[in-house]
Amino acid sequence: MNHSLRAVLESISPVDVTLSTRARAHLDDLTKPRGSLGALEDAALRLFLVAGGQTPLCVDPAVIVVAAGDHGVTRQGVSPYPQEVTTQMLANILEGGAAISVLSRLNGLSMTVVDAGCAGAALEHPRLVNLRLGPGTADLSEEPAMSVEDCQRALLCGVDMARRAVDGGARLLATGEMGIGNSTPATALFCALLGLSPAEAAGPGAGLNPAGVRHKISVVEKALRRHAAVAAAVSASGGPGDALAALAALGGYEIAVLAGVALGAASCRVPVLVDGFISTSAYAAARSLCPAVADYAFLAHASAEPGYAGVIAALGQEPLLRLHMRLGEGTGCALALPLLRAAAALFNDMATFSGARVTGDMKQPV
Repeated sequence: MNHSLRAVLESISPVDVTLSTRARAHLDDLTKPRGSLGALEDAALRLFLVAGGQTPLCVDPAVIVVAAGDHGVTRQGVSPYPQEVTTQMLANILEGGAAISVLSRLNGLSMTVVDAGCAGAALEHPRLVNLRLGPGTADLSEEPAMSVEDCQRALLCGVDMARRAVDGGARLLATGEMGIGNSTPATALFCALLGLSPAEAAGPGAGLNPAGVRHKISVVEKALRRHAAVAAAVSASGGPGDALAALAALGGYEIAVLAGVALGAASCRVPVLVDGFISTSAYAAARSLCPAVADYAFLAHASAEPGYAGVIAALGQEPLLRLHMRLGEGTGCALALPLLRAAAALFNDMATFSGARVTGDMKQPV
């Protein structure tokens, strides 16, 4: 692990959980029955911890990084769509026609769009960040998807984008992705990092039929056999070097960039909102590199991918929304952001029993 990445990991500190008492006392003093705002109160408490007890709580401006990349494993027939759709959809996102484009505009979410490593000719667009770390990854079922060095470069690019966004005023980062075939590396990462089996974690992705899902499972099984030493090292020690090796062997350029965004957000002490199946694999990698990242991460929604239930159980985190979505792109983040805004506003602006003329024993638990 190079010095720069190690320095990023060492810069991330856990939140001060002793502040929970202060946050809970304030929430219980708001003019409502105690606990009656449910998950919004939990979100507000976590935002308070991320902010280090500083108020008012704020999640705006918010910036989403949508990273795109291609995957050599697509040659194994793990997606119903051809690889060139990645760049076509990247252009659609930039031109404003994709779901994430519409929902970002609707909900005031600034978007940074990144070519992390797409195959084919480079897309030219004034709003595209052209990292182009490689022409897509290698086939992870046959060889490592990336070199460790390229994986570190991708991580540090994500860290840099997050830090630049925060320096520009962002108070929340979010993650989204585009990449034909990328549910296969995500599945492999969940198996290696969280101890799930391919049969538990694999799903239809962009629309595989049952036979296609069975084939995907076999491809992931082959990849895990090919990289058995890497997966065993993660299981045995779980150190950052082992997590880095797993991400390089089984991940993707866009997944590594988004893992870096999560690390960068945590290093700046701002929350990171994580989208569905693919983005959560990036977060799982970031969390394996530095467990304290979990203190800063909010899962936006529960992906409808069948394996996601096991993923969130292994992570021990509850998503903000359950909308039966499995699109990706960051769409869950765009929809969940208003909930975090609401949590912050309620914490900041509701009257308290201490200061308002409200009588009765409403502070008892509901």
